[in-house]
Order: sequence, then structure tokens, then C-alpha cells
Amino acid sequence: MKPSNNNPKLIDLSHVIFDGLITYKGLPAPIICDYLSREKSKGFYEAGTEFQIGKIEMITNTGTYIDCPFHRFEHGHDLSEVSLEQFANLEAVTINAVDATAIGPEFFMDKDVRSKAVIVFTGWSKHWNTDAYFENHPYLTAEAAQYLKNQEVKLVGIDSHNIDNTAGKSRPVHTTLLGAGILIVEHLCNLDKLPPDGYKFNAVPPKFKGVGTFPVRAYAIVAS
Repeated sequence: MKPSNNNPKLIDLSHVIFDGLITYKGLPAPIICDYLSREKSKGFYEAGTEFQIGKIEMITNTGTYIDCPFHRFEHGHDLSEVSLEQFANLEAVTINAVDATAIGPEFFMDKDVRSKAVIVFTGWSKHWNTDAYFENHPYLTAEAAQYLKNQEVKLVGIDSHNIDNTAGKSRPVHTTLLGAGILIVEHLCNLDKLPPDGYKFNAVPPKFKGVGTFPVRAYAIVAS
């Protein structure tokens, strides 16, 4: 039974972040622990009342995360300077690029992507948290990024290790998209559950000053 407009379906597109998770080889895993344990909290409250306060130490490129211009450009907008409208309630389209490695502009040319969030489904998330995830992953080409820039898309997401080819040292997709103020979301999942179009995409991070990337709880709202 399809959901009606009054009963939209929410699809979670984010990986779980856990203690010790490696998102990107060479970058440290998060440390997730108690700052105040329930047992220790008993000394501060009346009998039967206890709390836990967590402590997290991590880099900002952890789990499913969003990139804004400050990630690539010193004077680009950071998370606190990007408007909420750029993160949330975006008209979205899904691009099927399963079995592709270098994803060129031809994947987007026959789709209505202008002014939308473009979500690239590669199927690579099936390798998440394995060594295979980091090797020979799908990515967008420089030409694809330029086409999406010309189409004035709002955001580009992908369920792969990186939206750029990491075999070399250049990052043309990050440079082109973030240079145009187009946000990037990497390490998505569950994109096989999305319709081709007609849904809303959301990936809202905390409002940090001086930060260019941060984990998000990305999700889709499918109304019909």
C-alpha cells in the first residue's frame, strides 16, 4: 500500500556510527563512551533517578556526512553559514549508476536534475565497514560535476566511499561542486529504497562555526 500525502514514508539513508568505526582509511575512528555513567550518576540524584551523559571524540568526516564549501575553500561558507533551506526539504531525483565506476554526465543528461538534490545510487554501500569499500569505488567524473554545476543542482549525494576518484591527488568534483555552493553528501545507504523522483531529501548537520563537514541523519520523505 502506497503512503498518501497525509502519511508520508520516511526512509533512513544514513549508516550507524559506532565506537571504532573506520569511515576513511588513515583517519581515526570515533571514540564513544560515558562522560557520566548511570552508576556514577546515582551519587547526584535521589534513589531511583539516574542519567547517562555521553562523550564522543571524532573527526568530522565520520559516518554519513555532508560537505559544505568551507571543507574545500578557506573562505567558503561553513556549516553555520549555510541556510537551513540548503539542507532540508529538497526536491530530489535518484540516478541509477549501479555497476558503473566512472560516472559521467551521460548518467544525468536525460533526467530532470535542475535545481534538485541529485542522489547517485551505485550500490557500493553493500561493502560498508569492509576493506572492499575503500578500493575501486564508484565516483563522479570532472565532466559530470561540471554538468551538474551548469544545471544548478542544490546538492549531490552518493552511497560510495568518495564522490571523487581517490586514485590520484586531484579532487575536481569537490572543487567544482563546493566552489559553486553545491553541497555534497557521501557514504549514504539504502538508496535502493528510493523512487526515481518525486520525493524530498534531508541531511541537516549541527550549526557549527568553523566546520566544513559533519555527520548527518540523512533521510527521504516519500509522499506517494
